[in-house]
Amino acid sequence: MTHRRRFFHHWSAVALTTALAAVSAWAADDLREELKKVPYKILYETCHNGNGEIYQINADGSNPVNLTKTPNSNEGYPQVSRDGTKIAFIADEGEGEAKSRNVYIMNRDGTGRTLVVKHARYPFWNAAGTGLYYAPDEQEQFSIRDYASKGLCLYDLATRKATPHPNPELLHLYNLCCTPDGKWILGTVHAGMNFKHAILAVEVNGNGVFNLKIPGCRPDVSPDGKHVSWNASDFTIRVGDLDFSGPEPKIINQHDVVASQKPVEVYQSDWSPDGRYIAYTSGTKTEKKLGPAPELIGVEAPGWNIFVADANATNRCVQVTTDGCSNKEPDWAPLPSRK
Repeated sequence: MTHRRRFFHHWSAVALTTALAAVSAWAADDLREELKKVPYKILYETCHNGNGEIYQINADGSNPVNLTKTPNSNEGYPQVSRDGTKIAFIADEGEGEAKSRNVYIMNRDGTGRTLVVKHARYPFWNAAGTGLYYAPDEQEQFSIRDYASKGLCLYDLATRKATPHPNPELLHLYNLCCTPDGKWILGTVHAGMNFKHAILAVEVNGNGVFNLKIPGCRPDVSPDGKHVSWNASDFTIRVGDLDFSGPEPKIINQHDVVASQKPVEVYQSDWSPDGRYIAYTSGTKTEKKLGPAPELIGVEAPGWNIFVADANATNRCVQVTTDGCSNKEPDWAPLPSRK
C-alpha cells in the first residue's frame, strides 16, 4: 500500500466518522425519515476498484444501482434531463496520449449510450430540454484541471448538430447550469476573460458576462429559478436569491445551508426537483498536497460521500452513502415524464 493510500485509509477509518459528524449539529433522524418518502432519485459518480461509474440511489441512500457498468471507461458528472428521461455525463477514455474526456448521453436506465462529442466536459441541459450545452476542451491533450475549457456549444438532440455560443471570448468556465427561463448560464471562471476567479452570469443569447460578486465556485440554480446554491468556501455551502431586476444580476438574502469545519470539505451542491433539499459531497481535507484536489471530476477521493441537507435550514443534513468510494457530483433526477 502506497503512502498516499495509507494516508487516506487512515482518514477514512479514523477521522472521517467523527469529523463528518461535526457537519451537523445534531443527528437529523427526522430528515432521514423525510427522505424515505421523497420520490426523486440521486445520481452520482463513484469509483470502485479504480473504475469510475455512475450510480443511482433513492433519496435516503437505499437501493444503489450501477447505471454504466463499463470496466474500460471512467464515467462521471451525471446530469439528468429536465424531463427525467435522459442522462448526460462525461467519460474519461483511452490511455496515454490517446486519453480524452468525452461527453455522452444515455437513457435513464443506462441503455442507449451515445457519444455527443470528444474532448469536451461539463454537459448541462438547456431550459427547453431540447439540447445539451458542453464546454470544449482548451486543448486535445487530456487534463484533469476543472477549468481546462474554451468556449461553449449547444448540441441539438434532434439534428445532432452543435452551435457555438454567440460569445467567442468565453474561456476557462466550469460547473455550469442554465436558468429555467433559458436566459442565463451560471458558472465559475478561473484565469479567463480578465477574471482571476469568480462566479459569473452569462447571457444565453448575447455577449453579456456579469460577475455575481459572491465568493467561491460551483453554482446551481433552483428548479424555480429563484435561488442559487454554491460553494462559498471549501467548508461552506450557501444559498441566496437570484435578482435579475436591475441592470446587472446579483445575489441577495444569503444564508448558509452547510457550515463545516476543517478538515471536512463540502462541495458540489445540487437542488432537488421540489426545491426543498440540496444534495452535496463531503470528505476530508488533507493538509498535504498529494496530487489533484479530491473534489475534481474523475479524481479518486477515498472517504468522500453524498449528503442531503434541508435547503431552508443550516446544518440539518444527513449522510446518504456510506462506502466512501469517491462518491461525488450528485445530481437529483426528476420523475420521468410520460409522453
